Amino acid sequence: MRQLISLALFTAAALAQPAQPPVTILEIDMENVVNYVDDLADPSKKATSPAVSPISPNLIWAYKMNLTQGDIVAVNGKPAKGLFVQQYGTRVVAATTLTPGSSIADLGGGCQLQAGFMILQPDGTPIGTIMATGTTAMGPPPGAPTTATAFNFAIVGGTGAFLGARGQTSRSRATGVRNASMIEDPAYRRLNGGGTQRFVVHLVQMATPEVIVTSAGPAIYHGDNFSPVTPESPARAGEWLVMAVSNLGPTRPGVDPGKPFPAWDSAKPMIVSSPVDVSVGGLAAEVRNAIGWPEQTNVYRVDFRVPDGTKPGSAGVALAAAWIAGQEVKLPVR
Repeated sequence: MRQLISLALFTAAALAQPAQPPVTILEIDMENVVNYVDDLADPSKKATSPAVSPISPNLIWAYKMNLTQGDIVAVNGKPAKGLFVQQYGTRVVAATTLTPGSSIADLGGGCQLQAGFMILQPDGTPIGTIMATGTTAMGPPPGAPTTATAFNFAIVGGTGAFLGARGQTSRSRATGVRNASMIEDPAYRRLNGGGTQRFVVHLVQMATPEVIVTSAGPAIYHGDNFSPVTPESPARAGEWLVMAVSNLGPTRPGVDPGKPFPAWDSAKPMIVSSPVDVSVGGLAAEVRNAIGWPEQTNVYRVDFRVPDGTKPGSAGVALAAAWIAGQEVKLPVR
């Protein structure tokens, strides 16, 4: 009985804990992935052949430098652009038993790696870069997403929408990634072809997108008259709403860090650089504007349409920028 009481008290205490921010998982898909291997005795021959140039099947991998490149084509299933670059410094091949050409160690693998995910919108607008360093040893890090299968990267920072990011990442799948001699000219990478791969990123951000909450509730307003949405004046399906939010990241054109957005200029709205997504009651909402709020610091305006089919009652509004989600707020819908 005492154990049951203790468990009940523990459960009650756990339920009383403050809500944790949503976990951000990015699945980054790539195409035309090629691993270029420094197998040349003569450096002047690097990148001189337009043809597909396989490495020797008898190549000794120890102490070789490798450079992997691939085109980012999607993040979390949504189209994107960008470049993935992964560099093996001086490649160390480790083995747990004495193996000629390998370093003896308590675990296999062991290559030190650096990687960068440079992510763009489909129209080429820069979103930001995620930087990581890691190793091939151990496989996925403990606590990685269950789809992870290889590599053990720590995220050491980021730029743009990913400023100050931390976390971990691993490769979750790879098909047909080519090992090429560094005599092959990488200008022909897309013509010569390569493989596909996906990295799964567990991202921890300094700040997440949030709907601003006032003493009267979430700062969400009717689009036609800018009056607050309240239980007494609820939203309706199909209606355009405006909400004030924070932490959507850089805009184009930009402002200096910590400075307010300039006064309104219809010719130069401060458009958020990252993709911004809104859902209401689990349904994707159309987003019309995502801009810096004039003369405000880290406050943005997002216009969205309540999806048709939204059920009456209290609907959860979820906001995400650069695939990073914030806490839900509740929206009264009639």
